[in-house]
Amino acid sequence: MKIFTNILLLIAIALIIVNVFLVDFNKPLEGNSMIALIGIAASFCAVLILLIFRMSKKIEEKLKN
Repeated sequence: MKIFTNILLLIAIALIIVNVFLVDFNKPLEGNSMIALIGIAASFCAVLILLIFRMSKKIEEKLKN
């Protein structure tokens, strides 16, 4: 399970990096820049969810032991 979450974290971080390069900082709320900003926000949410999931699994392991 840890490898799977690590892979998903890497994919989400890679998507954040790719979308940062797609944002036109002169007009950030127009056209493809808006889509890139939405992609950055969605990827950031995915990273947070995966980190929360990882922490919950660690807590679960400690409670079992």
